[in-house]
Amino acid sequence: MATLKVEIKRRCAICGNVFLAKFLDSRYCSPKCQKIASARKKAEEKRLQRLDELKQRIPDARDYISIAEAEALFGVSKKTLHRLVRKGEIQSINLGTRLTRISKTELLGKFPLREEPINRQYALPKLYNMEPENCYTIGEICQKYKINDSSVWAQVRKYGIPSRQIGNYVYVPKEEFDKLYKSDV
Repeated sequence: MATLKVEIKRRCAICGNVFLAKFLDSRYCSPKCQKIASARKKAEEKRLQRLDELKQRIPDARDYISIAEAEALFGVSKKTLHRLVRKGEIQSINLGTRLTRISKTELLGKFPLREEPINRQYALPKLYNMEPENCYTIGEICQKYKINDSSVWAQVRKYGIPSRQIGNYVYVPKEEFDKLYKSDV
């Protein structure tokens, strides 16, 4: 990633402190805040995966479901469901401590089902023909688009453009840079 030559002040997404961004897409003030954000993201993915597994185990024939099952089916938080039960807006049965069951039909009238499972399918990386006739050298890109080599390398890193070194020359796919600069050449 290319470093910035101007000062951009940002507010950290985790702690809220104002900091000078070193990179254009900096969102966190320190590695500690970055780790916290990463841990929160992993915990949220694990929670959503657990809800998807629970949703698949719920039989369709049951009319009264637990609070956790309702959260998995409708994507509504437990606090909201407990508040609706306390206000009497949803019919419920209390079978004992932590055994509250709520009406699935009443929830269907209030909330839509959470349809899609949270299965993140990551796209496969694109395959490139990295033969020299299908690629530009860094020098050719500099001449063609009239930019310096540090800018080319910054874009290669930023957009994840693959490169291949053969001898003293580094090759990058023509289609990626043509698409990047919207050139019809």
